[in-house]
Amino acid sequence: MNVKNMDEKYNDIDYSRIKIIRSRRRKKTVQAKEVKGNIIVYLPAGLDKNKEKKYVEELVAKIKKRKKREKLNNDGLLQKRAQELNKKYFDGKLEFEIKYVTNQNHRFGSCSPKNKKIRISDRLADMPQWVRDYVIIHELAHLIQPNHSKKFWQLVNRYRYTERAKGYLIAVGMGVDEKIDDKEKD
Repeated sequence: MNVKNMDEKYNDIDYSRIKIIRSRRRKKTVQAKEVKGNIIVYLPAGLDKNKEKKYVEELVAKIKKRKKREKLNNDGLLQKRAQELNKKYFDGKLEFEIKYVTNQNHRFGSCSPKNKKIRISDRLADMPQWVRDYVIIHELAHLIQPNHSKKFWQLVNRYRYTERAKGYLIAVGMGVDEKIDDKEKD
């Protein structure tokens, strides 16, 4: 087993906090874990430098993503805000679980009405509150109306910043439910 501490920086990763452990017994699998603020990466012994950097980048990114998700969900602010919006727009009648997730790359939120679970993209955490509120209200409305029917939009449009938030989300390039028609382009 070969142990190495890396002292260089590559793609914004501080390798001085990463310990590489190479094992002759490890043939294909790679693994990483965080221990006391350091990241330990387990790699096969014969791995070349390019693959090593690629795996380290991927594994460190996974750990950072998990830590971000845990931090966002541990503060309770999302749940608190969703309950406030539930009271204001739905008379507090809705029961649900809500959490940030890191694996939603093509949508802002999702709702499973059957099990009353709402997932919000962690990318929204850095956006303005009124945009997050729109997405939360949108997903809460799915607990009442699972589709995007006229009734659904009547529920969502009670939020006064709906159109503004939809425009903001389109502008940041993540898109929303309604596509812009080519005929509307000048």
